[in-house]
Amino acid sequence: MSVDTTPSTGTAPLLSVKGLVKEFHVKASRGVGRKKRVVQAVSGVSFHVARGETLGLVGESGSGKTTVGRCVLRLLEPTAGEVFFDGVDLAELSFEDLRIVRRRMQIVFQDPYASLDPKMTVGASIAEPLVVQGIEGDHQEKVVSLLELVGLSADHARRFPHEFSGGQRQRIGVARALALDPALIILDEPVSALDVSIQAGVVNLFDDLQRRLGMSYVFIAHDLSVVRHIADRVAVMYLGKIMEIGPAEQVYERPTHPYTKALLSAVPLPNPRIERTRHRIMLEGDVPSPVNPPSGCRFRTRCWKATEMCAMQEPELVVRSDGQFSACHHPETH
Repeated sequence: MSVDTTPSTGTAPLLSVKGLVKEFHVKASRGVGRKKRVVQAVSGVSFHVARGETLGLVGESGSGKTTVGRCVLRLLEPTAGEVFFDGVDLAELSFEDLRIVRRRMQIVFQDPYASLDPKMTVGASIAEPLVVQGIEGDHQEKVVSLLELVGLSADHARRFPHEFSGGQRQRIGVARALALDPALIILDEPVSALDVSIQAGVVNLFDDLQRRLGMSYVFIAHDLSVVRHIADRVAVMYLGKIMEIGPAEQVYERPTHPYTKALLSAVPLPNPRIERTRHRIMLEGDVPSPVNPPSGCRFRTRCWKATEMCAMQEPELVVRSDGQFSACHHPETH
């Protein structure tokens, strides 16, 4: 069942995802007459993103975060569910119509080097979306303005990707994503491949661009400390499902799902005295296989609160406080 977690602002969201499911069919790795198995990477995910808002999508590796982002853009075709962008059902669009809508939906990938053609100059890479979309004219002025917008200089347009640092290459990727003046950008682990010293500058860039241009972000990450600095709301994913979603301040200060609490306990604190004395929650075991997920609550095999009910009945997203939802039979209390 799709639960409406949209804050009651009175305005329609820019992005609305309802009951999103994505399945992959894979063959067994060995054995005669290998049978195909179904991997449900995303299982009934629903969320909304308002205009000018940043939604942080967080969780461990394999939780389905990146798959959600690619299904939103229809880089992957969803198995089921609905994705509405600015009131338009993307599943109903023809290829040509989707191509037009994609001008307003862009993505910044995790690896800034792999996302740029090493044989193209930076200027040509930034201008490429304009060319692909059939926008005529000399794009040099636009390229220069985009480079300056992301903190680079005009003469960088003549250079090649290998001549830049990782942080600079990610800024180039951002400039390329901005070429078509998008309303929504999917940021897929945009700083995880960067040195810690560089991450803050790139995150600050995203924040500054949002204030200037009014874009919406879906910020995908496994590092909750990074997301905290930019997200208005946070959705915590585990094994293809959303475990908790709500305003960032509430989720960080008063997590109601045990999984969220465990993830937050691993985030380093800047106060050495508190850092030395606080209790860390160590999750036992690995994330179960999405080919054969646990019955009931998917987190129960690693949860210290699990009971027989957790194995028999899947918990629904239930409101815990104003705008904060979690799916747990035994939520945390504060």
